[in-house]
Amino acid sequence: MSRRRSLAFVPVALIALAGGLGVISVSAAPPTGTDASEVSHWNRVAVTTLAAFPGPNGGAPPAFQINMGMVQGAVYDAVNAIGPKEHRPYLLETRGGATASIDAAVATAAHDVLSDVLTTTPAIVAFPGRAGLLTSIATEYERSLDAIADNAFKAQGIAVGHAAAEAMLDARVGDGRFGPSQWTPDSRVGHWQPLINPATGLPALDPTPWAGGVKPFLIQSSSQFQSALPPALGSAQWATEFNEVKSLGRATGSTRNDTTDSQTYKAKWWQSAPVLSWNEVARQLIARSGLEAANSARLLALENLSAADAAINCWNDKYYFDFWRPWNAITTTLDDGNAATTTDPTWTPLLTAPYPEWVSGHNCLDGAHVAVLRSFFGDATGGFDITTTFVNPGGPAVRSFGNFTQALTELIEARIWGGLHYRSGDVAGQLLGTNVANYAMANYFQAVGH
Repeated sequence: MSRRRSLAFVPVALIALAGGLGVISVSAAPPTGTDASEVSHWNRVAVTTLAAFPGPNGGAPPAFQINMGMVQGAVYDAVNAIGPKEHRPYLLETRGGATASIDAAVATAAHDVLSDVLTTTPAIVAFPGRAGLLTSIATEYERSLDAIADNAFKAQGIAVGHAAAEAMLDARVGDGRFGPSQWTPDSRVGHWQPLINPATGLPALDPTPWAGGVKPFLIQSSSQFQSALPPALGSAQWATEFNEVKSLGRATGSTRNDTTDSQTYKAKWWQSAPVLSWNEVARQLIARSGLEAANSARLLALENLSAADAAINCWNDKYYFDFWRPWNAITTTLDDGNAATTTDPTWTPLLTAPYPEWVSGHNCLDGAHVAVLRSFFGDATGGFDITTTFVNPGGPAVRSFGNFTQALTELIEARIWGGLHYRSGDVAGQLLGTNVANYAMANYFQAVGH
């Protein structure tokens, strides 16, 4: 199914993508800039724009990541279509002019996808900021194009960007976004039950329960990397993990260490969107390493498309297993059949989330992002900074990490300290994300001839 678009750029695109070299004046010098500044700039614009969506309209973590994957996939195809063919395209098979402006292509591809997502996202709840966001990205696009000399190379770059965005948007028609909920309520022992919103008296439900039913970008199905079963309720492992989160994750009276190295602060600090955190890290490492535009676009596409598929597979897992959260298990009157667990009806968690536990969504996304970043930068032993979006976590918003291992190790603990997950749910989430990313890197965006 093709999208009907009536944009005036189509004739220019056809000329430029066909070669169109007869329109280039002899005095016009081809663009020489191949640095990643525009790639990084539009990555920042994209995450900032998409983060402003209301949760039900696509701003919740899995939908946010899916939208980001669309933007970065289009940007990759736009850059990859210019110059020598070094890596396989994602969707755009047509080559652009060898001297087309990469900066114009990047800005156009990102702008077009963002504009389309903003325009077509259904207003499930009020979205008063929509018009302002459209104006903002239009202004950024104008600034990007104004910085490029007006010549045929710029026109070719714009045409390539339009074509890359169109290929992505066509591919995502009918992909399952904003489809039916994946959840079937089940009141039996071991199954998730939503918390009740005290302000409304209604269940606190997932704002994007359709995420697990979306067509993946790179993996073959939304359950390709389905996780192993959660711990059996009668097992010693279940009792150990139940009692660990019961002790560490409660809102008050916990055994968290808040004297010298505040675990409460860290639990809240990690309650931030992974797509924001790891794209921020990617931009830092791109700048530090001097990665040029082509490889930066490839990195960001692999990172965000892998994380999008990890989110899809993870949300498919969540509603397939429908495993209860700590606040379901610890406060229930249902019997888990394990003599080593004791319930407490007064127990409340430090943090909550409105979807089933198995497996950790945060860890799924972080695992995918970091697997790709590691493939480019190793363990990033030069360190990096991450800025949380959690309001008032109880300490600085910006924290420094010495390497990826340190960050991912702490994240597993932080989700337990927050009362959100059992340990094995965190570990399984990172494994899922890593598996998705490894599959993506083995099968997509490879060097030509590989």
